Amino acid sequence: MAGLLKGKVAIVTGAGSVPGAQDRPPIGNGRAAAILYAREGANVVAVDMDLKSAEETKEMIQTEGGVCSVFQGDVSLTQDCRSMAEECLKIYGRIDILHNNVGVIQRKPGGLLEAEEEDWDRVMNVNVKSIFNACRAVVPAMIKQREGCIVNISSIAGVKHNIPYLFIYSVSKAAVNKLTQCLAFELADKGIRVNCISPGMMDTPTIYKELTKLYDGDIERMRRDRNDRIPMKSMGDAWDIAYTSLFLVSSQAKYITGQVLGVDGGAGLT
Repeated sequence: MAGLLKGKVAIVTGAGSVPGAQDRPPIGNGRAAAILYAREGANVVAVDMDLKSAEETKEMIQTEGGVCSVFQGDVSLTQDCRSMAEECLKIYGRIDILHNNVGVIQRKPGGLLEAEEEDWDRVMNVNVKSIFNACRAVVPAMIKQREGCIVNISSIAGVKHNIPYLFIYSVSKAAVNKLTQCLAFELADKGIRVNCISPGMMDTPTIYKELTKLYDGDIERMRRDRNDRIPMKSMGDAWDIAYTSLFLVSSQAKYITGQVLGVDGGAGLT
């Protein structure tokens, strides 16, 4: 452990992971961030609706000698976020980092006329309201400390809408970007930095759960298509997002706030 986060306490939402492809490790963005934060000395609270998946993340961290506890909760719910913050303070006494990683895509592909109100509410609640709820629960502790860092995971879809069938998802991620900027401005004089990461087409477990249906289940065709659409000709992975997150929450980024940082292999250039 290099110790960039020694003595810090980090809450990571969406810290579990779906299984993904058989030839890939089951490590999504949230799990990778939780593991890396722990490697760098942070005490981690791994939050997920799936308790078993959060426990798997905890086991990975503890196997490496890190410190981790788990919290089962739905961060789209106000009370779950309050309980999450309370539990963290009870165990560790402070909250230095909030890593908001929860997200879903719409169930029914399509644009304005195909979108369903129920799907709109679901995506907005999970992708946007969860960040609102988590920040409202955690920020009071950070204000008392006069320091804290928040990282929100967005998507290239929030700034570049070239996937019409993900209309609702794109709107939700644009909202995450603006929410990040609003929070950064509001909290800047309170010692709290807020930044956002905008991943491009990443090779993470989620795509095998959500996107293979668009390729009739052909995983290799999906991989080739996604790789070919990236200027660097390959998808990134969860560790690319985790290492960017580590930089943003560390003292190395002490003068950076309100930024939406693309981690996309150049996809934002096309």
